[in-house]
Formats: sequence, structure tokens, C-alpha cells
Amino acid sequence: MRHGVARFVTGFLALPVALYLFYVVWPFAQAAGYSLTSWGGYSDKQQFVGLDNYVRLFSDELIRKAFWHNVFFLVTVPLFTIALALFLAFLLNVGGREDRAGIRGVFGSSIYKVIFFFPQVLSLVVIAVMWQQIYRSDSQGLVNGLLIKIGLVDPANPIAFTADPEPFLGVPAVLWWLLLIAVWSGAGFYMVLFSAAMQSIPKDIYEAAILDGAGRFHTFFRITLPLLRETISVAWVYLGFIALDMYALVFVMTPSQGGPNHASEIFASVLNFTAFQKGQFGYACAMGVSLAIFTILLAAVQLRITRRDRIEY
Repeated sequence: MRHGVARFVTGFLALPVALYLFYVVWPFAQAAGYSLTSWGGYSDKQQFVGLDNYVRLFSDELIRKAFWHNVFFLVTVPLFTIALALFLAFLLNVGGREDRAGIRGVFGSSIYKVIFFFPQVLSLVVIAVMWQQIYRSDSQGLVNGLLIKIGLVDPANPIAFTADPEPFLGVPAVLWWLLLIAVWSGAGFYMVLFSAAMQSIPKDIYEAAILDGAGRFHTFFRITLPLLRETISVAWVYLGFIALDMYALVFVMTPSQGGPNHASEIFASVLNFTAFQKGQFGYACAMGVSLAIFTILLAAVQLRITRRDRIEY
């Protein structure tokens, strides 16, 4: 019986595993192989250079700048997205008044959930194009138009949101504007994720805490956060992957090559430019492999740090 089950499982998984190996693992293996060559991408000439491409990464000033921009997103995108999503989820589930039915969310919470989740039904490119019109660097842009009407901005010198290399808190201002879009577009999904996790927490726990005199602040930090730790950990990993990409948003929103002083350059945009504009596919593959290794190690470390015994309730 056991051998029959094993044969069934093996036969059932054979085709999916084969497809995964062919379409996912094999391309990664090819990229790793190409990263050891000086392949130009448009010919069959592949000169083996060993680890030269990887050594070159450490001395490439543009790579270092793009890497630190990715680090900025890696820290801020998960932090602000999770903080906003947790705040909204708490309000919509246990932030309302207490009545005979027990603890409940704010009035109209089901409608708010639909509104906040709406950006998730749009593709990232559509979101970028929409915000491109909001951030337009002329009087036709929504933000600049409003600021001009109230007299805060000179019509002859509107704000160039997507090409502003001036630093704000040590980071190019354009990255902060891109961060706003990333948080706005992602908070709704994680709000729903955290809402589902909160709904699994017995309301009796909240009611007992309130009877003991705990306020909303203490309830959130002493009950909600500890019980959502695993969900938050997974969300942080996924948002980390998003932060290390950000390519579609940067490509649509900002000028070619990151604008002045490469202010919005990220790892993925440098990779794309190196491969398809410079024709240095071997070097670009080294960038991709390095980014993949960094991402996997980062996820493993983050999950290791946040791992703990599951809380039963």
C-alpha cells in the first residue's frame, strides 16, 4: 500500500517538477553559466572569464549607488507598508466601539476594505502611469496644479517629482516619491492579510483585556502584534522581494538611466541597461545572480531571526 502511494505521488509530481526544472531552474543555471563569460548577447561568442564579472561588481560605482538605493527601499517599503496595513487592519477589525455584540471594527469597515484593496486589482504599470500624471512636472500634474493654485509653487518652476536628485534625509527626493507609490499600492493587500489573521484571534481575548483596563494602545502592542508575528514575518519577506525589484515602477516613472546623477537608479535598472543597451550580457547575468543570492540569504536570515514557537490560542 505504501509503495502504491509513493508511485502515485511520484507519477503525479513528475510532470510539474519537470516543467519547473526546465522553465525555472534551467534558466537560472544558464544565467549562472553566462555570468562567467564575456558574452555580448547577440552572438555565439562566449569567452570564459571566470569570476572577473563578480570582481568588477565591487568596483562599479554605479552598482554601489544602485545597491544603496535598493537598501533604502528594502528598509522603508516593508516598514511603512506593514505599519500602515497593521494600523488599518486593527481599525477595521477591533478598532470600533464595544457593544453587546462584542468588539468590532469601525463603522463601514467592509466598505473601507474594498476601497483600500482596490489598487491590488490594477497592474503595477497602470498604477505607475496613473501616478506619472499625478507627479507631472508642469501645471497639468495633479500635485503641481494644486500647489500652484494655492500659491505654494511658482508656475514657471514646478516641482520635478520624478527627476529630483536633491537629497532629503540623505536620500534623493525622487526615491521618497517612489516609496509613497509603493506603500499606497501594497498596503491594501497586507491590510486584508492581517485582517484575516486578526479575525482568527478570539474576541474574548480583547474583551478580557478591556475589562482589565487595557486601552487600544496596549491591546494592539500586547495582544495583536505578538499573535500576528508569523504573518508579519512572511509579509516582511515578500515585501523585501518587492523592494529589491521595483524595476517596473522606476522604469515607467523616472527618466532613462535614473535621471540626473542616477538619482533613481536601482540594481534591476542597471542590469537591464547593461544587458540591452551596452550589450554586456555576461556582466548583467553576474548582477542578476548576485542579486538572487543576496535575496535568498536575506530571506533566510530574516525568517531565522523572527522564528519562534507558535502561540496557541
